[in-house]
Amino acid sequence: MNDTSKTTQPAPSNVPEASASGSLSAVSRLATTPLTSWHAEHGARLVDFAGWQMPVQYTSIVSEHLATRQAAGLFDISHMGRLRFDGTAAGEFLDRLVTRRVDNLLPGRIRYALITNDAGGILDDVLVYHLRDAADQSYHLLVVNASNRQKILDWIKPRLTDFPGVHLTDATHDWAMLALQGPQALALAQPLVPTVALAKLKYYAGAEALIAGHGGIVSRTGYTGEDGCELVVGASAARGLWEQLIAAGAKPAGLGCRDTLRLEAGMPLYGHELSADIDPFQADLAFAVDLDGRTFPGRDALLSRRDAAQLPDSPRRVGLTLDGRRVPREHFELFAQGALVGRTTSGTFSPSLDRPLAMGYVARRASDVGTPLEVDIRGRRESALIVALPFYRRPA
Repeated sequence: MNDTSKTTQPAPSNVPEASASGSLSAVSRLATTPLTSWHAEHGARLVDFAGWQMPVQYTSIVSEHLATRQAAGLFDISHMGRLRFDGTAAGEFLDRLVTRRVDNLLPGRIRYALITNDAGGILDDVLVYHLRDAADQSYHLLVVNASNRQKILDWIKPRLTDFPGVHLTDATHDWAMLALQGPQALALAQPLVPTVALAKLKYYAGAEALIAGHGGIVSRTGYTGEDGCELVVGASAARGLWEQLIAAGAKPAGLGCRDTLRLEAGMPLYGHELSADIDPFQADLAFAVDLDGRTFPGRDALLSRRDAAQLPDSPRRVGLTLDGRRVPREHFELFAQGALVGRTTSGTFSPSLDRPLAMGYVARRASDVGTPLEVDIRGRRESALIVALPFYRRPA
């Protein structure tokens, strides 16, 4: 870890540059989470994010970022969509919606997948949970991006007519969702989750659990590149759980450092690295696509797009590092030997690595690790180098 006194305050790439206020009345038109009032009371800078009033930072992005890397950061992610599917055919239904096979998902397991349109473009990236409740009844949970929740709901509902035994519930506003991330996260959470041994919970696994005295769901998942867990509880239990985790030593962290953390970890973000114009193969997400013996929207298109993604001019997601302090932001042009070969999709100054980082798409012919590029940063070209993703890996 480098000396943070020299680290430039990174601007998050997924938070709008707009006026923001800690006052609830300033953005009262926006959706709120069960913790919005707590954020305002404790000096968070609140912004409009995907129609939700969300904290971008409490103190500084750098301090919150480093607290997550070194100890434990606590994030309110209640804006993420949480869609519950009940019925014996729920797994089969979801298997016909997403790019990855999930009808064989065992109870207690979670799988990353994509939802694609008929042309194979990405509509969202999602997590599919298979859980059992206290009565040992099976159900599935689909966690979607906040900005895509209504779009995905509108896309799913007509397809339910072919599965009359499957019932969909949008539980987004009824539940809260917290992410506790960092090397101390599991130890801090464990006293509040007495019914599940968190250290023994496998990655991408989850279970119903008693959480701070309330029924909820715990999963060993996250979006920071660190170990940790995500906790789902009823809206009324959120504030008590949040405050107990802070009292135990977790540092409140906002969307700003959530973005710098995920970028260091090389994780794509919808609306930046992922969109309806990008397919999974271009995004380097082939592991999340199962084509053989399956039917889902976009499956046939993806068969041909898989081969097309290997063509020299097909865009490919890459990671870039730069020397100096100048940071490439979204949509900056990338050049190889003077020729335009792509554009950036996200960029920041990395608090962990003390240098500028970016992700972007470049023509496959210029996408090999070690390829030198130039990025046009406000009219001046800076040297960049394509490197392997992720930029950061947590210590073993």
